[in-house]
Amino acid sequence: MSIDCGFLFPFRNPDFARRPWADVYREDIALAVHSETLGFDHVWLTEHHFVDDGYSPALMPIATAIATQTTRVRIGTFVLLLPLHGTVRIAEDVATADVISNGRIDFGVGLGYRVGEFNGMGVSPRERASRFSEQLPLVRRLLDGETVSFEGKHHNFSGAKILPPPVQQPLPLWVGARGEKALDRAARMGCHLAGVSAEHRLKYRAALARHGRAPDDYHVSQMVLVYVAPTKAQAWEEASRPVHHMLSLYRDWAAEAGDDNNDDQSTRSIPTPAEMQRDQNGTFFGEPAFIGTPDFVYAGLRDMLKRSPCTHLVLMGVLPGAPPAGTRRSVELFASEVMPRLKRDAGV
Repeated sequence: MSIDCGFLFPFRNPDFARRPWADVYREDIALAVHSETLGFDHVWLTEHHFVDDGYSPALMPIATAIATQTTRVRIGTFVLLLPLHGTVRIAEDVATADVISNGRIDFGVGLGYRVGEFNGMGVSPRERASRFSEQLPLVRRLLDGETVSFEGKHHNFSGAKILPPPVQQPLPLWVGARGEKALDRAARMGCHLAGVSAEHRLKYRAALARHGRAPDDYHVSQMVLVYVAPTKAQAWEEASRPVHHMLSLYRDWAAEAGDDNNDDQSTRSIPTPAEMQRDQNGTFFGEPAFIGTPDFVYAGLRDMLKRSPCTHLVLMGVLPGAPPAGTRRSVELFASEVMPRLKRDAGV
């Protein structure tokens, strides 16, 4: 099984390492563009709203900015929070981005779970599941070029047709799914899986087979936390505070959501940055954090892929508040000393 590698860019700017926002966007977009020259397969983008560190809220403008400066690397959303967007409008935006990129967009969508995001957007969090269930088939039909009329609980429109259409037919549609029903729906519709755990991947593949689909025909991703430095001590020194910042927010958001699809994030204990530097290990959404030397990161990812294969590695390594020079060095070390060995192992 081949392996596709790409870094996730969240454009976060926490107060403990605050920089001018324009600098964050300019430098991160430049690094995303540079990742193409380094041989990465994907640039992944991720969405949240109303976060103090500015967690990127507007993915299609970022995607098109990267598209205009690249020619090969694919650009994906991991994930866009579909219930917070108008269905026809987002389909138009994605199709236009696909045209600008000449067919390099992967559209990953998710349900969302933060109550504050839904309240701030004027969308009832109680309606998120029913809204998403209605939207997903409509998005698929619109991106496939159909003229769509629909009257339902959340939509009432007629004669919608996306012009210009996407270059890709079909445009790859990914779903971030965790619950049984969501995984089954993704498989039934033939969507790829934007995943964060081996358990979800296994259930998704079983659902594909149940719906008469060949599991090996579909992509399955794994998000992993990586940060590479010449020594493990240096890697943890640079990454510990950013990792603590991320884990603290995810814990708070999971507790706020109060549902059962957040991988026990609300109850996980979080070590301090000092404890992380001392122990030099940690976990992220139930998987190890691969923070250390190139050899350490390679060995950890190699073993993870043997234990739980996937087709795409979504590398969470542009960490909020990490030094920009360290982040660039980490990406370059991964490209030169980790990725070639992973691809060799996968037979690429």
